[in-house]
Amino acid sequence: MSLARISSLAMLASGLAGVAMPTRVGAALHVSATDARGRAETRAGLGGTYAALGAFGLLSRSPVARRAVGVTWLGAAVARVYALDVDEPEADATYWAYLAGEVGLGLAGILARR
Repeated sequence: MSLARISSLAMLASGLAGVAMPTRVGAALHVSATDARGRAETRAGLGGTYAALGAFGLLSRSPVARRAVGVTWLGAAVARVYALDVDEPEADATYWAYLAGEVGLGLAGILARR
């Protein structure tokens, strides 16, 4: 399996987790999904959106689709680095692991072969 397909599969899996387990995903990301509206928004925003993009990248024969997945991962990484300055979050091991994953998966997606 190519790295670009792995990037898409990871985005699909991330999205499916958001749909299936919004409270757990919210807690892992330090986002409140404790009431019905919060769970619905987590399912839609972190679940359905990522699942659909990941599935499109995985199922499409177009390298552009895989690059879109990669750019999305890199967008998350850029926002995470920006947040270090403006939000000053607790940058524990999981924060850095998420950043490393976003960068790695992003590069895998944008370097998809034609």
